[in-house]
Amino acid sequence: MHVQPVALVTGANRGIGREICRQLNERGYHVLLTARDPAQGVPVAREMGLEFLPLDVTDPASIERLAASLERRKLGLDILVHNAGVMFRHFDAEVARATLAVNYFGVLHLTEALLPHLRPRARVVIVSSGLGDRQALAEHLRPRFADGALDRAELTRLMAQFVSLAAEDRHQAAGWPSYAYAVSKLGATMLAQVLARELADDPRGLQINALCPGWVKTAMGGEGAELEVGEGADTAVWLATQPPGSGGFYRNRQPATW
Repeated sequence: MHVQPVALVTGANRGIGREICRQLNERGYHVLLTARDPAQGVPVAREMGLEFLPLDVTDPASIERLAASLERRKLGLDILVHNAGVMFRHFDAEVARATLAVNYFGVLHLTEALLPHLRPRARVVIVSSGLGDRQALAEHLRPRFADGALDRAELTRLMAQFVSLAAEDRHQAAGWPSYAYAVSKLGATMLAQVLARELADDPRGLQINALCPGWVKTAMGGEGAELEVGEGADTAVWLATQPPGSGGFYRNRQPATW
């Protein structure tokens, strides 16, 4: 049985994900660095002395293979960091589908698949964004995301509804913005709250939180961003190693509004 604490990080071959892996490795975790493309992930994992596992969060078969691998090895997880994400500069039906597939549905499906593999007091950390703001929605939609009774099925239905409406170019008329990244991150932040509430009675005492890393100098953030990659990874690592509770949304290690 693996006695060293284990952390799995998605989308970890570069940027914030890579830095999260580095910091967790420094803290003594056995880090599973995952990425969609082994050609990009394997060299990074080898350079850092970490274990690489292939994972495409949009592919149910890939998620199933990863979960089955953990089961065969009887390898539980102490930390699961959802870092994989995409952001496109334009908007159309395919952008809406592809963005939600990674940023919301990928987080949802991987969490559900790996729930049985989370050890007692495991931490699930969702790298979200302050851009996922309810104010981006039409006023009549906002209460649906503020409802404390919102469950996983209804949240997922709302995310799927956005994708469907975007495909028909009816999303704006229904109160959604033409900004798939914002919608996906709103869903990801809400998912942390919903899962924390739904799993509050789990005897393992799981802690599930979301965060905004800020504007970070990565391939996504660009060179003009405000923060270095180490600063961008800081709150994620803090939530992964010393979380203050469950169901929160944080920036700079502090509760944040969104």
